[in-house]
Amino acid sequence: MSQPVSRPEHPDHENPWAMQLVIHRNKQDPANHLDVLEAAGTAVVQLLDDPQASDPRGAWAAAVAHWRAGWIRKVARRAENKRWDDVHNLDGITAASGSAQVRALVPGPVDPLPAAIKKLQVRGTELPRLRASVQQHTVVSIEVTPHTELTTGKAAAQVGHAAQLAYEHLVEQSHAGDDQAQQVLAAWRDDNFRIRVEEPSVSQWDATDRPVRVMDAGLTEVCGVTETARAYW
Repeated sequence: MSQPVSRPEHPDHENPWAMQLVIHRNKQDPANHLDVLEAAGTAVVQLLDDPQASDPRGAWAAAVAHWRAGWIRKVARRAENKRWDDVHNLDGITAASGSAQVRALVPGPVDPLPAAIKKLQVRGTELPRLRASVQQHTVVSIEVTPHTELTTGKAAAQVGHAAQLAYEHLVEQSHAGDDQAQQVLAAWRDDNFRIRVEEPSVSQWDATDRPVRVMDAGLTEVCGVTETARAYW
């Protein structure tokens, strides 16, 4: 069976599209880093599985299909107070994990952006690394590379990629009649697409292979094409 890998050498659109991931930030009580990554991954898959996106006649289907034809580009931003409230006027899905909330928005052009998104900051989105994941017994788990230090925002996008690739692989295999994939997908859907994010050691990462791998194009934070996240079930 071929291994799903994101391929940054795949042609992107001339006018790039992206899925915006908006992280809820509370300066007085910041969310835990890993909670944010888990909420981001879950939000991405919940949006893709929503009938508005998955049904070809759905209101979001054309936008999602156009975006998927290029790079599965994701941009993580942060919002608080009224700005967090404002993004809920845009089409998307909000997911939570532990202390974190992340809203995945229906993909659209990188430029121009809706006013509610354009004002949100991208760079330097870093939240405290307070503890390990609180998620237990998830159907899908995602590992983040120990070889490169990623900010919370960058890591959230990479986890979102891994969750998307896992979902799309399971959907494809299910449609092909794979009973195991059908069971995994059904169980994951019943669990509202929760994920657990893990941080393996260098030796664990180097010695392990997983069915889904994310290769980042190296546009931000990492130099050159770099494997950043993996998913397994």
